Amino acid sequence: QVQLVESGGGLVQPGGSLRLSCTSSRSTLDGYAIGWFRQAPGKEREEVACISSRDSSSAYTDSVKGRFTISRDSAKNTVFLGMNGLKPEDAATYICAAAPGRVVGGRCPWPVEYDYWGQGTQVIVSS
Repeated sequence: QVQLVESGGGLVQPGGSLRLSCTSSRSTLDGYAIGWFRQAPGKEREEVACISSRDSSSAYTDSVKGRFTISRDSAKNTVFLGMNGLKPEDAATYICAAAPGRVVGGRCPWPVEYDYWGQGTQVIVSS
């Protein structure tokens, strides 16, 4: 069982930045991919970024490329999502999830492949 806890959400003005964290209860997430999803009312759940815990291969959805950066600190069992140039449409609850396997060929795992999910952290982008 993998337990994931997110933090770092909050209120930010358009154009601002936030850095989200996803920390695993395990000492290592080798062999897993960590994905960041977002869910807003009336919107489909969207996978925005993912990273392999082992080799750091990553991928992004087009809407966040150039603005978001996913990274990891293996020693802290933590994956980060840096978000710059935030837009109102980025407002959502951001959830991290873990899937066995790796990010291969610039593609995130399918959502159905994620076995473990955190509770989410809310990001509000508003003037």
